[in-house]
Amino acid sequence: MRGPHNIIRLIRTGATFERTGAMKIVLDAFDAGPLLRITFRTLVWPFQWLGYKGDVSMPPAVRALQALGPAYIKFGQILSTRPDVVGDELAVQLRVLQDKLPPFSMKEAKKAIQSELGSSFDQLFSSFSEPVAAASLAQVHKAHLADTGEAVAVKILRPGIERAFRTDIDAFYFAARAIEFLSPSSRRLRPMDVITHFEGVVMGELDLRLESSAAAEFAANTESDSGFQVPKVHWHLSGRRVMTMEWAEGTNIGLNEALDAAGHDRVALATRVLQLFLNHALRDGYFHGDMHQGNLKVAANGDIIAYDFGIMGRIDEYTRRVYAEILFGFIRKDYQRVAEVHFEAGYVPANRDVDEFARALRAVGEPIFGMDASRISMARLLSYLFEVTERFGMETRTELILLQRTMVVVEGVARSLDPRMNIWHVAKPVVEDYIKESIGPKALLRDLAKTARILSRFGPQLPRLAEDALIRLNNPPPPPKPQRRIARLSWMALGAVLASGAIWGISLL
Repeated sequence: MRGPHNIIRLIRTGATFERTGAMKIVLDAFDAGPLLRITFRTLVWPFQWLGYKGDVSMPPAVRALQALGPAYIKFGQILSTRPDVVGDELAVQLRVLQDKLPPFSMKEAKKAIQSELGSSFDQLFSSFSEPVAAASLAQVHKAHLADTGEAVAVKILRPGIERAFRTDIDAFYFAARAIEFLSPSSRRLRPMDVITHFEGVVMGELDLRLESSAAAEFAANTESDSGFQVPKVHWHLSGRRVMTMEWAEGTNIGLNEALDAAGHDRVALATRVLQLFLNHALRDGYFHGDMHQGNLKVAANGDIIAYDFGIMGRIDEYTRRVYAEILFGFIRKDYQRVAEVHFEAGYVPANRDVDEFARALRAVGEPIFGMDASRISMARLLSYLFEVTERFGMETRTELILLQRTMVVVEGVARSLDPRMNIWHVAKPVVEDYIKESIGPKALLRDLAKTARILSRFGPQLPRLAEDALIRLNNPPPPPKPQRRIARLSWMALGAVLASGAIWGISLL
């Protein structure tokens, strides 16, 4: 259903922001210029009656995002970790979206448990609390097991969440198509691929069996990480819409006053949360992809406890080495090497000037060294980095979207704990250790040994593979029939006409 009817959804988005009073707050937070403000208000104000009213007891931005649906709530969760982008006041307001949304009823929760687990509710639990946390896709209850009395956390998907999310994502697809049609230069950012990636990530959150599996794998990878805990999954009490884990007792990592009262060292916590993320991404190639304050607690002994494993990221070994070399180059201020790595990995077209790209990267990296975070405008830095990537024709790397987004979120969490933290100083020992282990003579020998093992497994098949390759080379496939090509072009032309009509409709509105 990715058709022009989604124009109504996009108009309603702007109308909801206007009706709830969130439009002015968001424009103020992003320091929008007068022309942009006038344009938005002129286009949206006549249609504010189409906007959702939302919960009037909530702050305007939270009210608007909650009323619009789960995909918008996810976006608000990300912004809640970036006070340097949206301001301290708005960031605090948006944290409500992490785990304090209105819950669904206990009756629906118990019905979901009995339907999913196939046993009587009273046989499974001796106690079952009201929701202790409610987020965009699910809510969590504290319960005690009937047979052992152990305290557990029971996560249950919201009723009808799949359909609600599909409504949002359809509108996003339509917006991506419109952007590609209106601005050909934006195609290098591959907006359609970005939305497809986002859809795949969140659809994975809608099957709690996958989250249970992710939690188990993450726990195995991080078992020896000092100062870090992952709760254990109770597999016999988990299914597609219900997940049960051991209860994690601790202080929310976003509550600075509570952390101080409990005697925790926030500077040490900030360092640890960033270094843990880098270790998981570089060492394991498997990392928590949603590490905002709502998914992290601090135990009484100072350990960081992670939960909510619906979004996990995985990157292959080659990409990890590229990522580490880029970070290491920035840390050493070796911008020439950073530029070369981008070219070697194919991130920048080969016909661009590597020296010029290195100079542009220096302009991005230099302002952050020797400065504390409170003096850095991350919004301005990201804006300039975007200009650099546009000028050099870099395409969006969909395999790095989650890694980059999570890095931004984790940095936001760390800086909320220690506003003066310098991410480069904190990252340096982790990246250096990875470089020593993964790039050098020892790594080369390991790679050669791994290659030899793979070739030995495929040895008996090599003659057949070579023969098949020669046959394909000598017998290329026939070219496509003209009528099929004409048909494809006709469908493309029809799509362009429909898209242009949709854009024309927006301009009239």
